Parts: sequence; structure tokens; C-alpha cells
Amino acid sequence: MIDKNYEPSSVEGRIYEAWLKAKAFEAGAGAKEGADSFSIVIPPPNVTGVLHVGHALNNTLQDIMIRFERMRGKNVLWQPGTDHAGIATQMIVERKLMENQLPSRREMGREAFLERVWEWKEESGGKIMGQLRRLGASCDWSRERFTMDEGLSRAVLEVFVKLHKEGLIYRAKRLVNWHPGLQTAISDLEVENIEVNGHMWHLRYPVEGTDETIVVATTRPETMLGDTAVAVHPEDERYTHLIGKKVRLPLTGRLIPIVADEHADPEQGSGAVKITPAHDFNDFQVGLRHDLEQINIFTVDAKINENAPEAYQGLDRFDARKQVVADLDELGALVRIEDKVISVPHDEKTKMVVIEPYLTDQWFVDAETLAKPAIASIREGRTKFVPKNWENTYFAWMENIQPWCVSRQLWWGHQIPAWYGPDGTVFVEMTEDEALAAAEKHYGKAVELTRDEDVLDTWFSSALWAFSTLGWPDDTEELKTYFPTSVLVTGFDIIFFWVARMMMMSLHFLGKEPFETVYVHALVRDEHGQKMSKTKGNVIDPLDLVDTYGADATRFTLAAMAAQGRDLRLSMSRVEGYRNFVTKLWNAARFLDINQCARVDGFDPKSVALPVNKWIIGATERAVAAVTAGITEHKFNEAANAAYDFVWGTFCDWYVELTKPILSGEDEAARDETRASAAYALDEILKLLHPFMPFVTEELWAQVAGARHDTMLVLADWPQAAGLEDADADAEIEWIIALISGVRSVRAEMNVPAGARIPLVITGAEDATRQRVKDNEALIERLARLESVTFADDVPPSSAQLVLGEATVCLPLAGVIDIDAERTRLEKEIAKIEDEAARIEKKLGNEQFIAKAPEAVVEEQRSRLADLNERKSRTEAAMARLG
Repeated sequence: MIDKNYEPSSVEGRIYEAWLKAKAFEAGAGAKEGADSFSIVIPPPNVTGVLHVGHALNNTLQDIMIRFERMRGKNVLWQPGTDHAGIATQMIVERKLMENQLPSRREMGREAFLERVWEWKEESGGKIMGQLRRLGASCDWSRERFTMDEGLSRAVLEVFVKLHKEGLIYRAKRLVNWHPGLQTAISDLEVENIEVNGHMWHLRYPVEGTDETIVVATTRPETMLGDTAVAVHPEDERYTHLIGKKVRLPLTGRLIPIVADEHADPEQGSGAVKITPAHDFNDFQVGLRHDLEQINIFTVDAKINENAPEAYQGLDRFDARKQVVADLDELGALVRIEDKVISVPHDEKTKMVVIEPYLTDQWFVDAETLAKPAIASIREGRTKFVPKNWENTYFAWMENIQPWCVSRQLWWGHQIPAWYGPDGTVFVEMTEDEALAAAEKHYGKAVELTRDEDVLDTWFSSALWAFSTLGWPDDTEELKTYFPTSVLVTGFDIIFFWVARMMMMSLHFLGKEPFETVYVHALVRDEHGQKMSKTKGNVIDPLDLVDTYGADATRFTLAAMAAQGRDLRLSMSRVEGYRNFVTKLWNAARFLDINQCARVDGFDPKSVALPVNKWIIGATERAVAAVTAGITEHKFNEAANAAYDFVWGTFCDWYVELTKPILSGEDEAARDETRASAAYALDEILKLLHPFMPFVTEELWAQVAGARHDTMLVLADWPQAAGLEDADADAEIEWIIALISGVRSVRAEMNVPAGARIPLVITGAEDATRQRVKDNEALIERLARLESVTFADDVPPSSAQLVLGEATVCLPLAGVIDIDAERTRLEKEIAKIEDEAARIEKKLGNEQFIAKAPEAVVEEQRSRLADLNERKSRTEAAMARLG
């Protein structure tokens, strides 16, 4: 007997352990002989990470596909693992050293510090993988990888060394995003541009040998100490006579040229711009075009260095800013200060540290060369984006790609395999012994080498993820079987940082695209459409949802809302609604269990005779087709909603109701057929819902009466039935449902007392309709709460009416309700709706309201207006029925 209530907290852990014990998630589990492979590599979460709602969506969608394809008999692998998260992990361990008053990283030295990091990783890292288990993720945990494990580290070395020998990795002095606090280069993804109230300082530079001056503007006046030119547009008539002349840089006395460059916009400010190649990305490019000197005025911790006048040396950049402005003002070189909202790059994690463009020696990948085949792969359709519009984002980045800085001034990570000789010659090899041998050959004698202290950007190792996790550079069976992978599920923000780089590396080293499809999921926002953030206090923790509503309801909510290209608006009410769906399924299964609806071996769904059973079997087939299409086309919301509509509306509501008289009746043959049909349909429903709601379906699969399944549901076959639809049975049952639904609607609209049994009169009925009533009269009377069902030639007076096919269905209401009073009530209701709708229409017609009101408020008003219009239509229809 199925338990009365379903308690997720007491079931989910037990079922998950049962799956693990059965090795149900391991590569190839349940695969049919000779089956095609289907593989996904999990986007490796940071080893420091915890599950957030974006992870929950991403991994739910992956798990839906994995469970679905496993049930379809494919050779499935879902490859899990974590990323070593260089900066985040090092920050955590350094902070713990400080909190425990232990020696700092530099005090203890590199080797001892890395031992501390590995200790932390083993004790505290990777919590998110356990959290994914709570969500029901069916990864092959026996194959879990880590970007710093031995195999993946070997792959990283192999790639770096080969790319260097091919001339595709090189060392150069270029501008990078520099974190003065951590004293390392960081990626664009680790930079967040934040708008702040700032200033624009307008500075006057005197033109040497003339009485003229030229005015430039800057938001970072301290960088003028490193200016090496002033640029004007070549066609700006105000300045053409000055091109080639020089200005004397205030405070430094240095002469710098006036150059013609299209970077200067005549429409912006004075049309002249200061050029500081060592401290601005655009200026760096201008400097390259005009062979300008690159003067770095900052130390690694963003203090003024020896390249600036002595008065400023040692000052913090912001203290130097104040001093520079004061000194310029005293010189008369400060024209004016303009208040301005400016975008300032900050450390994405803390939002506290301002990031500097900084000129430094780093290792770079020739991304432009590697990008060309990766661009062609998308253009030629060998890999496709879903939704397709994300291709444009991919092309925009890839076709304007810059050299990729892959070095980081950290200790935690893959140390760059480069050693320097006494004269600075670099030797890049797999091991130190190989580097020493190469150096001895180069110098003609043995020499001491010094290893590069930098480590590689974590995106470098994750770029190899699709094939390094499968054993590359060895030619493993896993690599042969599961590469290229089938689908990559990712967020749009890492299309360039991860997706594009995996494309580049896979094509270069294996000659194949790493995946067939890239599914880009949308953002999960709060119920008002706002982006979730800790500062707003609107963050939803998916583990809280799992604790409160269960993993199944949480997963189903995310899937049901995952429309392609549309952000999700997550609210507690939606999750609660799908928890009710879990309960609805459980109660329906329990009802069948109580009524001995047991699975019958050898049951042939084509053999049933009763229309209601033919109808549910045909409806099940249609649901299977709809869910299958939704998942295979990555329309997860359509798949989930098709399953929901069928299970709740068709099966739990109508089929259960329509079969109650049969299950409690005296016709033994009809009862047995209905029990078998109901059990068959429930089995198919559990299969259909399993990818979305794995826990409750697995529990019911084991508990339902007469369950004699030879496998766990996770390894059961996906429904394959075809040719089960019966048009005549469908027409009959759908007619009955439409009749009962219509009568119920009329009763509700007309305020007919719930307990009142009223007559029903049908006019204009043809033979088929009369036969349907005859065959199902008792059922119709019970479910529609009718006194009787009769046929007539004319519509009875004071009847509410609805049209059903060729017939008119009439409910004589005289004596049941006060017709005149009901008409008056409906008229008042319509007037009230019209007044409220008019107020909202006026508000929505106000351009100022649309412009100033938050998007969520405007959307709420539009939604209210739509609801009012729908209510008005229903109320007017009710009026019309009164005549």
C-alpha cells in the first residue's frame, strides 16, 4: 500500500543511494547493444562554489537530457568535475591563514602554501558536487575529475608546450586587467564595470613653440604623468595645423607629439585626447599605430613608481590623483572639473578594488589564428547554438578577438612550464629535465635555469575539459566513444570565455568540434523580473527550495519555465504549485493502488474495449510524442508543460473521475480492463515524468500495487507505443468532458448553489449525441450535478445555454436562481470591470508612466488589464446565456 503522504525529505536521500548502489549513473548503464553514444560534460563549477539558482537550472536541464537519453537506451555519459578556481581558492586559503594568525603565503613559501591549499581542497572544497546530488544529478561520479588532477595537469602541459613550439603561445609586454590587491592579471570575466559618480578633469597642455594650448579631458588625471602623445582626428580642421607639433606635458616637462588618429572623436569634448599607452586599452592601440613610448607609472600595488616625477613617487594612485589635480590647478593647467557618471572597472568578486589597465610581461595565446576554424564550425553548421541568435554574440567576439593572456601571478594553478637561462632565453618543455637538456644544447654547456613563477589562467585548463576529462592525450576508449560530446549547456556570459575556447582547442588538437549543440539557457530572475543579487536581498537559494518543497518540485519549476531565449521569473508560488503537482500525482497513484489497479504482464493496450480506456491510452501516446519532441528540440518548457497538462488535467482529473463508477461497479470485465489500463497509463506517466521529477517517480515505480518491474525506473525503457489512438473513443470522451466542463462553468457563472441538482435539456441533438448521452447518462448526471438529462425541440424559457457541436445545451434556471437579480449582478460586474480597465488603460497610455515606472510595475499593470478583459468576456458570455 502506498503511503498516505509523500515526504521528499525521507525519500530523496534513500533513493539516491539506491541509484548509486545500482551503478545506474555509470557510463553506458542501461545502454542497448550497439547504441549510439550521448555525452555531456558538466560545466565545471569552482571548487570553492556553492549551488546557486543558475547552477540549479543548468544542471537540471542537463539531467533531464541525460535521464531521457539513458531511458532511450543510448550509451550515456554525464562527466562531472570541478575547476580549481585559481584566484578564488588562493584568496580563501590566504584569508584563513590571516584569520588563524599563521604565516602569510610569502612568509611560508610556495611549496608550504600549496600544501595548505591541497589540504583545504580535500577538507572543504567541492561542496557543490554534494549539493548537485541533492538536486538529483545523475552524473557518473566514478569518473569525477578536477582540473588540477594528474591526468588533466598532463594535458595542460602538453597543450602549452605544443602551442609554444608552434608559435601560438608567446611572451610579450602588453596591457592586461591588473588587480592591485592580488597583484595579478585577471580575465575580463573577473572585471565588473560599475557606474559611479565621478569627475571629468579638463586639462590644458601648451603647444611647444606657439602661444596655443590644447585641452584634453580625463577621468584619471594621475595617468597624465605617463602621457606620450595627444591625438586629434586627421580631418578635424581645428587641429590639422598642429599635427606633428609637440606639447609640453605639465608637471613632467616632457615633450610629446600631437598625432592624427581616428580614435579622437571630433564630436566628443574638445576633440583632442591624451594618449597613455601603458594605462588605457584604446591608447595602447594608438601607441602601436604611432610607435609611441609606453611609460608605466604604477607599481604592482598601484603606487606611483620611479617613472614619474619624484614628488609623486610612492603615493597611492588615488592620493596621487588629488596631488596631481592640485598641482595642475596651481600651474593654471586645470581648466575645469565636470561632474560625470562614469563606468569604473572593479574586481567582480568584492566590488571593492578598482582594476587598472597595466603594462606587463605576460604569456599570450595567438587567439586570432585559433579562432578561424572555430568561426567556420558555427558558420558551416557543424556546431549549432540554441537559441540560434547566440551565434551573433559568438561571432562578435571571435571576429574581433585579441591575444589571450593566459598567465596569472598566483601560486595556485598549473605552473607555466617555462624555464629561463642566465641571459633570459626561455625554454618551454614538459619537464625540468627536458628544459635543462634543451638549455645545454643551446648554450653548449650545462647551466642553471629559473622556472617561471606564474600559473595559467583557469580558463586555459577548462578549455580542454571536453577531451582532457576523457583521457586525452592518451587515445582512450572513452575518448573514442564519447567525443565529440552531444550537448553543452551553458550560460550566455561564458560563450567567449569557455565555449569559444573549447571550440578552438578541440579543433586544433583533435580536429573535431567538442560538441554538436550549445544550448544557452537564460537568466533566472526574481518574480518581478529583477536580477538576483545579495545587495537587493532577492537571492533564492535552490537548496532552500529543495528543503521546503522537495527536489522534484524545484526541478520541475525550472524546467517548466525554461523557454528558449526568455529569462525565468522564479517565485515561491510557482514552486509551491509544482509541489502540489507532485502531491496530485501521488494521490492519483494511491487511488489506483487502493482500487487494485495493478500492472498486468503482457497487457496489450490495443486490446481495450471501453471508450474511456481507449481514450486514455491514445492520450498517453500523444503525451509521449509531445514530451519527446520537447526534450529533443531543447524546448524544455514545452516538454514539461505537455507532461503537466496530460498528467494533471487528463489523467488525474478526468480519467480518474470518469473511471470511478467503473472501478466501483459490478461489471467485472470492465473493472479488470480499467485496472489494467490505469496501471499501464501510470507506468507510462512515471517514465514521462522521470527526467523532470526523478525521486517521486522512482518511489511510485517501486510502490504501486503489483509493481513487478525488472529494473529501477532510472534504467527503464522510454515509452515507444504507437498506433494506439482511437478517433471515435477520443470524440466521445472529449464530448463528455466538454459537456461536463460547460455545465460546471455555467453553474459557477450564474451562482447556482453547489448542492442544487438542476435539469439539463439538449436541443438539436443528432443520433451520435443521443447515443453518447444514453451510454454515459449516469456519469454525466453525477459529475455535472444534474437532476436529469432530456432532449427537446425547443429551448426552455429562462435557460442558460451553451453550444456543443450541433446541439444546444440548456439549463433551465427559473426557480433555481433569480434571473432578473442575476442579470443585474452581471451588469454591475461588467461596469465595474470596465471602470477598472479604463483606469489601467489610461495609465498605460501615459508615456511618462511607461518611461519612469519600473519594468515589473508596468508588466503587472499589463497583466491586470489582460485579466480584466478576460473576466469581461466571460461575464458578457454569461449575460448572453440569460437571453
